[in-house]
Amino acid sequence: MTFDDLGLSKGLLRAVADQGYSEPTPVQQQAIPLILQGRDLMASAQTGTGKTAGFVLPILHKLSLERYKGRREIRALVLTPTRELAAQVSDSVSTYGKYMLLRQAAVFGGVRIQPQIQKLRRGVDVLVATPGRLLDHVNQGTVDLSTVDMVVLDEADRMLDMGFIHDIRKILSITPETRQTVLFSATFSNPIKRLADEFLSQPALVEVTPRNTASENVDQSVYLVDQHRKRELLSFIIGDGNWQQVLVFTRTKHGADRLARQLAQDGLKTTAIHGNKSQAARSRALSDFKRGSVQVLVATDVAARGLDIDTLPHVVNFELPNVPEDYVHRIGRTGRAGNEGEAVSLVCADEFYLLKNIERLLKRDIPKNVIPGYEPETPMPTRSSRPRRGGGRRRGGYGQGRFKGGRSGPSRGGGGSARPERRRSPVGSARPQKRSQTA
Repeated sequence: MTFDDLGLSKGLLRAVADQGYSEPTPVQQQAIPLILQGRDLMASAQTGTGKTAGFVLPILHKLSLERYKGRREIRALVLTPTRELAAQVSDSVSTYGKYMLLRQAAVFGGVRIQPQIQKLRRGVDVLVATPGRLLDHVNQGTVDLSTVDMVVLDEADRMLDMGFIHDIRKILSITPETRQTVLFSATFSNPIKRLADEFLSQPALVEVTPRNTASENVDQSVYLVDQHRKRELLSFIIGDGNWQQVLVFTRTKHGADRLARQLAQDGLKTTAIHGNKSQAARSRALSDFKRGSVQVLVATDVAARGLDIDTLPHVVNFELPNVPEDYVHRIGRTGRAGNEGEAVSLVCADEFYLLKNIERLLKRDIPKNVIPGYEPETPMPTRSSRPRRGGGRRRGGYGQGRFKGGRSGPSRGGGGSARPERRRSPVGSARPQKRSQTA
């Protein structure tokens, strides 16, 4: 199948060809015809499979068939969980709609509201918004949703995780009941199904891959290491493998800032992105990372939504997520658009139960390795339940792994009692040093 077979307008086909695309992805093949038919839709696919174009293209096609009289009105509304994703969707609308006479706007928090108000007053056809900022406009009377024909809930699972369910209900309650509603989600959880039952009318179902399935294009691996040596190991891996573009995930904003500072001290060009950063700082960090002037981007889960780089080669879980589904989202940042990717997780004993939860979700074991010189002293739990605080420590006891594509660190010699010195490795390339047995 080609895009010509989907019945899209000539202007859209021309814009798609300009981007170098000729064949729609599986989710696009299934979703676009259903949306063009006016059906409500629940669609799930792995991250990086073209979900955004799967709803942007039919929206623009339907708008291209309409003739506007007088003041422009909002006909399509796209809700996203984060500023970055809103900006990404807005860029896609501009990219695919460049041969159409339409107006679109993106409204989100973290920036001044007045420029958004001025743009809305001039009239827009497509509005992309985060729920909170959209309700700010609703409360100020600067946006009218009574003319909306289509609503898209993009990354609906993340919006629910972030507590936007009440905002979504309020927004949908002030749009026409006759609207077409499309829900896109990386996973289908029970809350997502309840949301669909409440707001969608006999929706068609598109599920390109089984729920919570990681892309086959991503090579996943785990390196076992003590918590206090993770940063040192990460610098070593990046330097030893000569990685030039790495997205690193942490759980907290404070942790992202701290790790970014430490990696910068190791000689790696690093910046952090999270919710406490201003929108200008977040946009600048993403731009620097995409064009390669920043080697390592440290991010929290929320901030990384909307980070769309087809050729991103490496993702690292510096800390495993508490929610197993978030692991799928994280590693989905690589291995996109048919490209190969690598996802590495640094796992300490306290996180072993999180790793087992992820493996249960994926229904597979993730290969586990130890880089010589970084052997963990704290044993991994024998059971996958949440570990108790404290406990004994021991050395070694794990298989000797090698970092793929790089050189191994020094192996432990006869007797096995020497340990590497714990010190910072400049530019991530230095080998851990042995110390004497009498130290």
